[in-house]
Amino acid sequence: MRTPDRPAKPLTGWRVYAQIAERLRHRITSGEYAPGSTLPSEAVLSAEFYVARNTVRRALTALEEGGLILTVPSKGRIVRPAAQEAEVSYRYQEIAKSLRGRIERGELGPGDALPSEAELRWLFSAARSTVRQAFAELESEGLIVSRHGKGRFVRSSQ
Repeated sequence: MRTPDRPAKPLTGWRVYAQIAERLRHRITSGEYAPGSTLPSEAVLSAEFYVARNTVRRALTALEEGGLILTVPSKGRIVRPAAQEAEVSYRYQEIAKSLRGRIERGELGPGDALPSEAELRWLFSAARSTVRQAFAELESEGLIVSRHGKGRFVRSSQ
């Protein structure tokens, strides 16, 4: 186990965040951070690598974009579990999974309007912010687009 007071090698040069991301990627792939485990906090990692939290946050964002970790509200950043282990644990994920399934099955085709926030709130007994979080997840995946004043639609293949 690493001691948070010193990194193995000092970080120097440009793109320090990329070096941190690479070290964390190595820890994940080597099994030091197991699938489903929580990563150390930004504060702990910034102390370990002697960098600002913003630099650590940038490294963690790179890992999240690479699909190695997930940010889970109230839990922190966790190592992405294997596909067969993944479970829906939050209401917004359940809503997103349902809409994603409808899109993949062709029930909602390119250009089709998604159910409104009000409809989804009623269907899933969820808060507006929960429904919006589900929409944000689908938008970040590139499955849907939002048009101000019009609603949310399945992204066209263009």
